[in-house]
Amino acid sequence: MERVSKPNYYLDIAQTVSKRATCLRRRFGAIIVKNDSIVSTGYNGAPRGRKNCTNLGFCTRENLNIPRGERYELCRSVHAEANAIIAASREEMYDATMYIVGVDAQTNEVLNDIDSCMMCKRQIINSGISTVVFRVSETEYEVVKVRDWVINDDSLGGTFGY
Repeated sequence: MERVSKPNYYLDIAQTVSKRATCLRRRFGAIIVKNDSIVSTGYNGAPRGRKNCTNLGFCTRENLNIPRGERYELCRSVHAEANAIIAASREEMYDATMYIVGVDAQTNEVLNDIDSCMMCKRQIINSGISTVVFRVSETEYEVVKVRDWVINDDSLGGTFGY
């Protein structure tokens, strides 16, 4: 039996975390890992105490035909990356790795084109996380050095994940 690689091990955990997400469009899971220990987890969903889209039975952005990456102020959810960052201390996050998985809420297929939105990128930069790993398929992933987001500041206005 072949052992799963460490990145895919952590991505599998992030994918399991995504099953808690409450978005009707896309479910995301994120985990922060430092020194081979999971520091925190996060998934996309409404702030504590507020109704989720799954509870309401509709997505405002979907009803208004708003394309992916636009008009986040109309979304009820806090992103998975932000929720993972909120749950950890800066000391725990400094020089850590964040693993992120996105899944289509309708088909349960892994999304192969995800990226953090510009607000999440800013939060990741400020958190001290050094590396982000995005799942591309069940076994493939993309590794991004956060310093590249800092150096290539234009990337903060690029594509969006949700």
